[in-house]
Amino acid sequence: MTRGSQYSFKRSLRQAQGLSLSKARVQTFKVLGFLLFSVLELLDPLKLEQAFAQANFYQGKTITMIVGTKAGDVYDLYPRLLAEYLPKYIPGNPNIIIQNVPGAASLIAANQLYNLAKPDGLTLGAIYPALYFDQLVKRAEAKFDWNKFTWIGSPVGSNHMMYMRTDTPFKTVEDVRAAKVAPKCGTSSTTSTGYYIPKLLEEAVGAKFDIVTGYQAGQDVDLAVERGEVVCRSFTITAFHAREPYFTWRKNNFVRVLYQTGNKRDARLKEVPTMFELMDKYKTTDGVRRLAKVVLIASDLGRPIVAPPSVSPDRLKILREAFDKSVSDPAFLAEAERRRLEIDPSPGQEIEALAKEAMSTPPDVVERMKKLLGM
Repeated sequence: MTRGSQYSFKRSLRQAQGLSLSKARVQTFKVLGFLLFSVLELLDPLKLEQAFAQANFYQGKTITMIVGTKAGDVYDLYPRLLAEYLPKYIPGNPNIIIQNVPGAASLIAANQLYNLAKPDGLTLGAIYPALYFDQLVKRAEAKFDWNKFTWIGSPVGSNHMMYMRTDTPFKTVEDVRAAKVAPKCGTSSTTSTGYYIPKLLEEAVGAKFDIVTGYQAGQDVDLAVERGEVVCRSFTITAFHAREPYFTWRKNNFVRVLYQTGNKRDARLKEVPTMFELMDKYKTTDGVRRLAKVVLIASDLGRPIVAPPSVSPDRLKILREAFDKSVSDPAFLAEAERRRLEIDPSPGQEIEALAKEAMSTPPDVVERMKKLLGM
């Protein structure tokens, strides 16, 4: 290699090294710039002000949770458990109190929450999941828009079942189908599972039930069953395995279970047929199956926690995050197990989507629902 060639080679090498060094410096500056931007973003006075504002808002405040049933009912037990853990995850750690507003399968509570509560994040509600029936069929008593509730979350889904006193002649659904006099079941109203689940089975397979409405809560129906006023009740599998009198009833063989909802049999009710198995057995029509799909959205909604319409996005975010963190808290889960309360949570976004699906029910299915509800 000539001296000129050596010189050219060395100059090219230095230029390449300088270029590589320059690129490295640029890359370094980019990283440092990104880190600096991130720190400044975190220290953004506006964002800090918003965070402190939310903490200051809830500091020293009390959240009221309106529960649409009596104290001690399973629909009441879940919000009471949540009320013990939600404050831990809400900035400012507010107190939470329970206000029981029973009646009409929580319709009274839902109307109160929707029309009277301020949308400030200080009022929540625990309402029945099938109240959308009332809006779909345009009942005047339903003074709310189901889609406009603010959906926080649901601690558990709720498949259903029917118990029947064992001293009746109704040992299977086939016995009910063949009966000349329909068994008498009790419930609060037509949007309670005690009404629409037996009526759905009646529509699907021809098993007729005489449904007595007007009881204030599930506990009142159970007392009526013990007195012999009615002999059956449809409600959630969760509740049947959560409290008295059902522990004692099962031990004493006071009741048997005739059927259950859900896509598969619950592990605790392995001998009990599902509604879908019965539909297959009795060749239920497609129209009734579509009705069943809409009706059983309520099972997926479970035990929803909601707020009034128009809660601000920042407070909705706080409440949803507090719910999500509470239902995954190991202490919460341990306490739920101790109280025999099943936990299978659904986040607010998920139950909001289910609520919208329910309200998009086509007119022909709504007409079938009216018939189901005796309209």
